[in-house]
This record gives sequence, C-alpha cells and structure tokens, in this order.
Amino acid sequence: MRIIAGSARRLPLKTVEGKDTRPTSDRIKETLFNILSPELPGCRFLDLFAGSGQMGLEAASRGAKEVVFVENSRKAAACIEGNISFTKLSDSCTLLVMDAASAVRRMEGQEPFSIIFMDPPYKKGLEQGILQVLSESSLVGKDTAVIVESSLDTDFSFAGELGYQVTREKTYKTNKHVFLHLERQCSGGNR
Repeated sequence: MRIIAGSARRLPLKTVEGKDTRPTSDRIKETLFNILSPELPGCRFLDLFAGSGQMGLEAASRGAKEVVFVENSRKAAACIEGNISFTKLSDSCTLLVMDAASAVRRMEGQEPFSIIFMDPPYKKGLEQGILQVLSESSLVGKDTAVIVESSLDTDFSFAGELGYQVTREKTYKTNKHVFLHLERQCSGGNR
C-alpha cells in the first residue's frame, strides 16, 4: 500500500495488523482518486472509519488543504499517526480517535467538507446511521460529495428517505463506491 500521486507519491504506508481493517487496494484507490482529482486541490476532506489513513493521506498528498481522520480503534489510530508523520503531511491532517457519529457531532458548526469518504466495516449496517447523522449536520453542504465504500450487496434504497441522491455508483470485483449528494435543504446552517 502506498501513496499514488502528489507530494508524497510512492511513499509506502503501514497497515493495521490483523483482520479488523481491510485496506482499499491501490488499484481501486487510484480509480476513485482519478474521479475526485479535480475537486482535491484546496478541499476539506473527511475520512470516516479511516483504518490506516490511506484515503485521507492520498487526498492530502494531492493538495487537500485540510484532512480530518476519524478512527475508533486505538491500534488503527496509532497506525494513522505513524503514516501522517512518515509522509510529512501533518500540517494538513487532524486525527480524532472516536466513533464516526460522535466525531460528526463534535465537529457540528464547522464549515462543510468538500468530500466525505467513509469505509465502515462491511455487512454491519453502519452506513445508514452515519448518513442519517451527516444529513442533519453542518458538515454536509449542498456541494459536499459523500462517498461510501461498501460491499457489492449493500442496499442504499434508504438514501432518498434521508434526503440524499445517489449520483454515481462505481462497481469493482469485490466492492463498490457509492457517491451521494444531500438534496434536502435543512433549516439552519449554510446548506
């Protein structure tokens, strides 16, 4: 696993030992970041369920001005800290060691992120709960792209009820990326 492009290009990243995390393959990561590349320079990027931090670090390497990593596992958080330090991207990176919903609530009131990426554990149904919390948050604006990495059989039919529109779905052999935008304009905030 490595940084594919940008200021930290080709630097190897450490992964969390064990089976608690499943790093996104470099090939799938490259495909996703080719899609996102026009949006990355100067953006705010939120990496929920960050694991080793590779997705947020790729965004930072490619010019994101601010990347926030959220990871509940202390073991994984230590891996993220090591990877941030090794890639010398610490000026743009912040790590929150807590569960995703608590982190979103803690950041409430901040300006919206440009891109929110989340890769929750597969087949645990966490996507709907986090998307619900995000739909009520100042962190998601009218231009925020929310991207969920999930198993191929994860059903997103609930998205419309939460105010999201699925704008794109990129399917791979083993998983998929679902791109969502919040349609519903909630009261308050700058959405």
